[in-house]
Amino acid sequence: MDYFPLFCRLQGKRCLLVGGGDVAERKARLLLDAGADLHVGALDFSPVFQQWAEQGKLHLISGTFEECWLEGCWLVIAATDDDAVNQQVGDAAEARRIFCNLVDAPQEASAIMPSIVDRSPLMIAVSSGGRAPVLARLMREKLEAMLPQHLGQLASLAGSLRNRVKQTFASMGQRRAFWERFFASDRLAQTLANGDQPRADHIVDSLFDAPLSQQGEVVLVGAGPGDAGLLTLKGLQCIQQADVVVYDRLVSEPILNLVRRDAERIFVGKQAGHHCVPQSQINQLLLEQAQSGKRVVRLKGGDPFIFGRGGEELEILAQHNIPFSVVPGITAASGCAAYSGIPLTHRDHAQSVRFVTGHLQQQGEIEWQKLAAEQQTLVFYMGLNQAPEIQRQLLQHGMDAAMPVAIVQNGTTPDQRVETATLAELSSLAQQFASPALIIVGRVVSLRHQLRWF
Repeated sequence: MDYFPLFCRLQGKRCLLVGGGDVAERKARLLLDAGADLHVGALDFSPVFQQWAEQGKLHLISGTFEECWLEGCWLVIAATDDDAVNQQVGDAAEARRIFCNLVDAPQEASAIMPSIVDRSPLMIAVSSGGRAPVLARLMREKLEAMLPQHLGQLASLAGSLRNRVKQTFASMGQRRAFWERFFASDRLAQTLANGDQPRADHIVDSLFDAPLSQQGEVVLVGAGPGDAGLLTLKGLQCIQQADVVVYDRLVSEPILNLVRRDAERIFVGKQAGHHCVPQSQINQLLLEQAQSGKRVVRLKGGDPFIFGRGGEELEILAQHNIPFSVVPGITAASGCAAYSGIPLTHRDHAQSVRFVTGHLQQQGEIEWQKLAAEQQTLVFYMGLNQAPEIQRQLLQHGMDAAMPVAIVQNGTTPDQRVETATLAELSSLAQQFASPALIIVGRVVSLRHQLRWF
């Protein structure tokens, strides 16, 4: 360990910053955010420093560096564009046993400035010991993307509950179990993010009242259409916290690779030579896993509330008082169309879009006359086997035989395949494709040759 990581309370403590340019400005912002009594010494100061001084946020010392500037300081930062001056400041601080950070010369400094992820009061610092600052910055950016903004609110709430937890739970084991349940509560985190304090208080009270044996829950997560980059940040957080992940065949392998490694994975989709797991069996599986106290993620391709039967699964959970939440996903229609260069709506071609299930057994529920109207886009899910019937019904109800159509197979993945034709050719075109695939019907398909990028 080259450096000992340490968080220092600088509120009201005198700190010296030597330098008055752009680099010094960045350091000053951090020290001001930390509440330091900041003194800045330099020959010249940027307009921002002048403004801060006028606002009483810091004190300016004009002139060349003098050791007397160090008097009473807790921390010193040398951020001039003169290496000799920076080294002079560092040597003087070293002699007085004051920690000093030297900009652009971290190996010579007694202290370094890490990259910071600020979710106050939760703070995360990333450092490469000055050897690879760009790498540290990239790591910070990844953490920024992974950690939700409301974590600070959650940490603050936890701090306000510490005495109540001590008074309620006698043993350390009980307290630990409570805190694990508290920080794993997806509903509480979402409520804080929404700024709903009364509901947050209600959830906290329910966490205190619940038995200490862990209560299971189910999170319905939309995995998106295939590209792992289209998985939402919240969806990623959920699958990395899950004890059990129940997934179907539309969930891509790159997304499954993001699941927590020690989580149990249960496949409920269709495989070659096997039948689909009945929906009733999936419902019962989710119920049993949650009732055993596990955090269950039901991972579905696309969006679980668009032809994903997510509502049916949640109805069963609600009937048995199992806590649940939903993380929407990018639906296949949106993702596949975008990756194919086909806008679902367009001022000149389509003012509306309709998502239609390709399971046409109950034909009486499909209003073909309305679907055949102009100025709209139709997206058929699971319609490959029913393409002849879709073609027949649309033509019969007046749609132009020359209406452009597209079929998108394995959309948004490296194996994506897109072909376009006319409605009159849809049936023969569908024979060249295999599931999973979407059928898009509408004038917007004609824009693909201009907008395709995948």
